[in-house]
Amino acid sequence: MIDILLVPIALIIILVMIHAWFGMRILKKGIIFTDLAIAQFAALGSAISLGYFHKEYFYSITLSFALFSAFLIAVASQRKIKLEAFIGLLYVLGASGIMMVLSHSAEGMEHFKSLLASDILFTPRDDVFKSAIIYALIALVLWKVYPRVSGFLKELLFFSLLALTVTSSVHLAGVLVVFVLLIAPALVATAIESKRALLTSFGFGWFFGISAIIISYYYDLPTGYTIVFLGALLSSIIVLFTSKKRL
Repeated sequence: MIDILLVPIALIIILVMIHAWFGMRILKKGIIFTDLAIAQFAALGSAISLGYFHKEYFYSITLSFALFSAFLIAVASQRKIKLEAFIGLLYVLGASGIMMVLSHSAEGMEHFKSLLASDILFTPRDDVFKSAIIYALIALVLWKVYPRVSGFLKELLFFSLLALTVTSSVHLAGVLVVFVLLIAPALVATAIESKRALLTSFGFGWFFGISAIIISYYYDLPTGYTIVFLGALLSSIIVLFTSKKRL
């Protein structure tokens, strides 16, 4: 049992760390569904690779679509428009595009379910190593380069790095898992007004992520959807009970 669980637990630890950082920034920017829109575009690229190219050029097509949506959001963030509404349109554009592409596939719905939330219990060890290297390089750029740029270039760099992160994450875990790992830990850390918000978000993300993996293993449940359910449930309860009433 331990051998089976070690790889997905290592994966969830890595995913939580990179996504919690982005989640804190997304909450501060007030554009909550940015990651969901980018993830949906990444999934659209994946669907096109699956539906029309028999999974050839999978990573390059997925990344291209994610970067394209990141560019659109970066441009929109510099204009006087309802940014959240624009991001919502990108999300439904990506979602509807996926359904249109996969409608011609006999296994379309299975692909769609996998794009939403993958069964990370059986993630190959090599995929975890590759993703860890990618995330480490992204973290290095965020540490060394991101603080030194400003204006549109800073926004473009932020959303491009988010797109690169999401591309790898959607392939490993799925759109909904990416969203809950980005938002739930950051939202809880913000709601309880933690003085060490990032560390708190790490701890909460690891707790529900690892718990969901163990629960899914013992009760034969889909791992990705269990992570999404438990993360959304616990964070909703914590936020409701710790938040103050409006005057």
